Order: sequence, then structure tokens, then C-alpha cells
Amino acid sequence: MLDAQLLTLDLIRALRPLCEQVARSSADLADQLRRAATSVALNLGEGVRRTGRDKKRAYRIAAAEAQEVRIALEAAVAWGWVDDAAVTAARVLADRVARVTYALAR
Repeated sequence: MLDAQLLTLDLIRALRPLCEQVARSSADLADQLRRAATSVALNLGEGVRRTGRDKKRAYRIAAAEAQEVRIALEAAVAWGWVDDAAVTAARVLADRVARVTYALAR
């Protein structure tokens, strides 16, 4: 398993309570956040078994989904659905996942 996959699973664990909290105000955003984070993990997994351009494509999708996770967290904070301090750990992990997936996609 790639280190990026393990990191993404850590991110998903950090997002679980946040998604529950966001869902109280916006089930749609919580669902989008869950789907984006899951997509990062699945595309990383798919990329491991791909070669050439297919591998890069899977990693590019993972990188885009990681960026979506980052902005979804910020949107939840901006709406006041979660406290800024509550997303600190998830924000750090999301930033790391975004950097790693972007590097894999290059």
C-alpha cells in the first residue's frame, strides 16, 4: 500500500466526526466531503495497478478530489457548520494528501 493511501485513510478517519457535524446543517456537503475523500483513496488504489498515462490519470483524479476535500472543509467553516479549530487536524492531513497526490500526478 502506498504511503499516500495510508495518509488518505488517516484523513478519512479525521473527517468522520466532522462529516457527522456538517451533516446536521448540510447533508449534501457532508456527502460530497465523504465522496471526495473516498474517491482519493480509490483512485490511489486504482493508480497502483495502472501504468503510463492511465496511472497518471488516476493520480490526477486523486489530486483533484483531494483539493475538493480541502475546499469542502473551508466551505463548512465559512458557513459556520464547524468551528475553525475543529478542522485543524483534518486540514493538515488534507493539505498533505493534496501535496502527495499532486506529486504523484506529475
